Amino acid sequence: MARINLLPWREELRAEKTRQFASMLGLFAFMTVAIIALVHINIAGQINHQQYRNDILKKEIAQLDLALKEIEGLEDQKEELLSRMEVIQSLQQQRPQIVHLFDEFVRTVPEGIYLTSINQNGKDLVINGVAESNGRVSAYMRNIDASEWMSTPKLTVIETLKGTLRSSSFVLTTSQSTPKGEEEGDS
Repeated sequence: MARINLLPWREELRAEKTRQFASMLGLFAFMTVAIIALVHINIAGQINHQQYRNDILKKEIAQLDLALKEIEGLEDQKEELLSRMEVIQSLQQQRPQIVHLFDEFVRTVPEGIYLTSINQNGKDLVINGVAESNGRVSAYMRNIDASEWMSTPKLTVIETLKGTLRSSSFVLTTSQSTPKGEEEGDS
């Protein structure tokens, strides 16, 4: 029988398979590194893009914060202007009331009384005057009580003047009121 040595052929085949395995292993290692690099580059790009978007949002938020501060300033101005307008409107509504009040003074003062001073503090009125008799002061108080523009008269002081028979000085407090028809007209 002829002797054939198969060992070198098997060794060459084994060496060829080892080279193929090593080259395939190298190729897979290269492909793995390449894939990891691409994934890393992709994720870094997404992070950069998100950072860019975050920067844009921060700039927009800063602009909106400035706009909000401006709006708050405008709202404060608006409130101030509205309060001024309310004061002006209340003054406009109260303007004819003083005319009616002075007209009521003329209508309610009976004969035999003359007024020396009238002081107003808010709605409260302090009336100083001189009367020929205490009965005339009582009549004056009844007239005030019947008046639409004054209410709740209270006599605080009444003194008989020296040197006169029947004259008395008096201090009367009352409050200014508004008739029902005037309150509805203001609304």
